[in-house]
Amino acid sequence: MKAAIHTRYGPPEVVQIKDIPQPVPKAHEVLIKVHVATVNRTDCGFRSAQYFVSRFFSGLFRPKRKTLGCEFAGEIVEVGSAVKKYAPGDRVFGFNDALFGGHAEYMVLPETAGLGIIPEGWTYAEAAPLLEGSHYAWSDIKAANVQSGQRVMVYGATGAIGSAAIQILKHLNAEVTAVCGTAHVETIRNMGVEVVDYQTSDFTDTPLRYDFIFDAVGKASFGKCKPLLSEKGIYISTELGKRAENIWYAITTSRSASKRVLFPLPTLSEDDVAFIRSLAVNGEFQPLIDRTYKLDEIVEAYRYVESGQKVGNVLLLIIP
Repeated sequence: MKAAIHTRYGPPEVVQIKDIPQPVPKAHEVLIKVHVATVNRTDCGFRSAQYFVSRFFSGLFRPKRKTLGCEFAGEIVEVGSAVKKYAPGDRVFGFNDALFGGHAEYMVLPETAGLGIIPEGWTYAEAAPLLEGSHYAWSDIKAANVQSGQRVMVYGATGAIGSAAIQILKHLNAEVTAVCGTAHVETIRNMGVEVVDYQTSDFTDTPLRYDFIFDAVGKASFGKCKPLLSEKGIYISTELGKRAENIWYAITTSRSASKRVLFPLPTLSEDDVAFIRSLAVNGEFQPLIDRTYKLDEIVEAYRYVESGQKVGNVLLLIIP
């Protein structure tokens, strides 16, 4: 089978398309024929190892998981002898950043590893980007304990995480202000939220105070956002921040009675998958899709994702 392989850390060019043996599922595993995957920030981070700490999970000197692709949609073609939840022919979407494998024609995963049945009527391309951005957003929204009626700012509204966060927050009946660039104001406004164009105005120039500020791209800072927080407001970023400041702020403000920084580690449970799937089924969550590349164009896909220009999700077509 064809797969995107990287045997060392580095820029997009370290990834090559090669023929490798098709995996065989063990007793509790399923074999998935991958139709569509995504190329996302998680894949980029593990491929480049820009944050050295990632190597403690992916391999200190060289990658343990040579085929990335943490998010995907496909068809189960074989199940292990002990599998109970799925059967051949099931159309599934999934996310797994421990085992990866989605950037290949076939992959194996345990039946409990972040899988869900694709909603009826959804294509593989529509279902593939259901979990990566949304589960990061949902993890942080849960950590901030957002309640109905609270005022929330999402900085970086056009990314996979930011656009998912907006839709989840609307489901929770939060009052959302989204921050994005000029070119995408109408796209985000069509989600039914207030929009601030950071290219034509200063997003901090507002009398409003927010219960939660979510920096979904890691380009703001606690120092810049702190004046906008309510008395007990919470700031969360998806990145470590300059000199890992967000971790230190999370420690130093942890017992504060007022403005705090949280740095939760994202998790994905079966309940989380079911929740996100229910939003999709009910028409409350539709991932934004930017571009589609073929598997043999994966280097170009990585370059585009890392350019910072993408809106929502970049798809990787595994089966032409």
